[in-house]
Amino acid sequence: MSVKGKTVWITGASSGIGRALALGYSARGAHLILSARNVEKLQAVADACQGDGEIWIKPLDLADYNGLEGPVEDILQELPPIDILINNAGISQRCKVEDSNLALDQEIMDLNYFGVVAMTRLVLKQMISRRSGHMVVISSIAGLLGTPYRSAYCASKHAVRAWYDALRGEVYDRNIRVTVVCPGYIKTDISINALGEGGQKHNKMDENQAKGMDADTCAKIIIEGIEAGKTELLIGGKEKRVAYLKRFFPKAVEKKLMGFKPN
Repeated sequence: MSVKGKTVWITGASSGIGRALALGYSARGAHLILSARNVEKLQAVADACQGDGEIWIKPLDLADYNGLEGPVEDILQELPPIDILINNAGISQRCKVEDSNLALDQEIMDLNYFGVVAMTRLVLKQMISRRSGHMVVISSIAGLLGTPYRSAYCASKHAVRAWYDALRGEVYDRNIRVTVVCPGYIKTDISINALGEGGQKHNKMDENQAKGMDADTCAKIIIEGIEAGKTELLIGGKEKRVAYLKRFFPKAVEKKLMGFKPN
């Protein structure tokens, strides 16, 4: 399926995988709706796009999921129908359970789960009425297995993956596709922006993150996977093996993760 002339809405488009997806889709001739909280960063992404498709900057804060309905409905009425929605906005975590609290768990779940669910529901109405569309969520390999220092993050990515799997079973007969993307270590600022004890930024690049796949390569795999109609994509290096091993050798994987620390 060619994306030329299609309208792709990307949340979390101001940096990392979201930015790389915007550049990739622009190069393929798609029209883009770019959303995140920072308008200046979104404009920088739009300026970097090289395609001839239209680009609309529409700032949103998915963590404020109760306030999404009005702005999203306005966008849906103003702009062309959405062919692909990519829920990429999210935040990670780097702290022990004993050092965190419910407020931190809530902050992560608000963005990574409730914000995604709210956004998806609003756009889904239009796709159902048109009997056409593709829903995509960026989960994580952490959505397949739990890793230390990321308890709420893993929970949010498990939850959104399961929600999207359920959605797929409900809308398949209305020509709506659903793809769950599970990246591993991708070279972005996700560990730097991760929330630590007390909710402050981790402000440190993890060694595994720094050595990970570059965001442009990750975005290319995602775009090609969406075009091929893949239902789930695992992306990364050696860390992908751990997700597969978990299915067949859970005890071995659990033992390997004991004592694991961010580096």
